[in-house]
Amino acid sequence: MNTTEQILTNAWKAGLLVPAFNIPYLPMLEPVIRAVVDQDVFALVEVARVEWRKFESRSMAAVYEEFHKWADPDYVRLHLDHLPVVDEDGQRVEHLDIIREAIELGFDSVMVDGSRLDLEENIRETRRVAELAHRAGIPCEAELGAVLGHEEGPLPPYEEMFRSGQGFTDPREASRFVRESDCDWLSVAIGNIHGRISEAVRDKKKVEARLNIERLKRINEAAGIPLVLHGGSGIQQSYVLEAMKQGIAKMNIGTEIRQVYETTLRDAGDSAKAQEAVYERTCWLLKDYLCLSGTRSSVI
Repeated sequence: MNTTEQILTNAWKAGLLVPAFNIPYLPMLEPVIRAVVDQDVFALVEVARVEWRKFESRSMAAVYEEFHKWADPDYVRLHLDHLPVVDEDGQRVEHLDIIREAIELGFDSVMVDGSRLDLEENIRETRRVAELAHRAGIPCEAELGAVLGHEEGPLPPYEEMFRSGQGFTDPREASRFVRESDCDWLSVAIGNIHGRISEAVRDKKKVEARLNIERLKRINEAAGIPLVLHGGSGIQQSYVLEAMKQGIAKMNIGTEIRQVYETTLRDAGDSAKAQEAVYERTCWLLKDYLCLSGTRSSVI
C-alpha cells in the first residue's frame, strides 16, 4: 500500500490533486467518506485546531475515533490540518505537544503553520515538526506566505489584496524554505483565502477568489515538492483546474460543506438530512467542480 506521501507525489506528477475535507462537526465525517468512495476518488479527511476549539469536532482523538468507524485507507487517510505556532487570536500554541499527540493517535500526516512568524523562525519551527513527523514515518505540511481569513476583524477588500499580493508566497523564498525546513508539502498563498470562523460571519458567502497562476508556476519550479491550496471553497473553477497542472496536489475544502451542513440542520432540524446534504455536496465537488471522479487508481 502506498504511503500518503507517495500518493501526494503521484497526484503532483500526474497533474491531479487530492481533495482534503475539513470536519468541524463529527456527523459530517461519514457522508464525506461515503461520497469519496462512491466517486472513486482518493481524499484526505482532516481536522484543524480551530475546528475542535471553535466548532464541534471536540478533539483530535474524537475525530480519529469517528474516522476509523468508516475509513478505508485505499480511499481516505487522516490529516492534522492547520496547527498554528501562533493562532488566529495572537496566542502562542504548544504545537509540538499537539503534533506528538497526533502521531501517537495514528494520524497519517500533519501540518504546522508558522506563517505568522518571520521566515527564519518559520523555517526553524517547521524543521522541528518535520523531524518528529519523519521519525514517525509520516509527511509534514508547512505554510509559506499567509492565507488570510481566520483572523478576527475585517479583511482588506479582496481586489486590493489580490492586486497588492498581500501575504502571497514569495517564489524566491520557497526554495530555501523547503530545503532548510525539510517539509514534504508546501501550502501557498496566491489569492486563496480561508472561510471566516467568527460566529458573526461564519455563515456568510465567501468571496469568489482567483489565483495568481503565474506566481504559482514560479513557486512550483522553486519548491520542487507538492503544493497545497488552503481555502479551496469558492475559488473559480477554471483557476483550480489550471492550478492542478501547476503543482497544486492537495486542496483543502471546509466552508463549502460546513455551510450546507449548518444550513440544512438549522432549517430542517434533522441531522440525517444535514448529513445527506453534505454527501450530495461532496459528490458535486468531486464530480462536477474538481472533475476527479474515477481518478483514484491514478494516484494510489
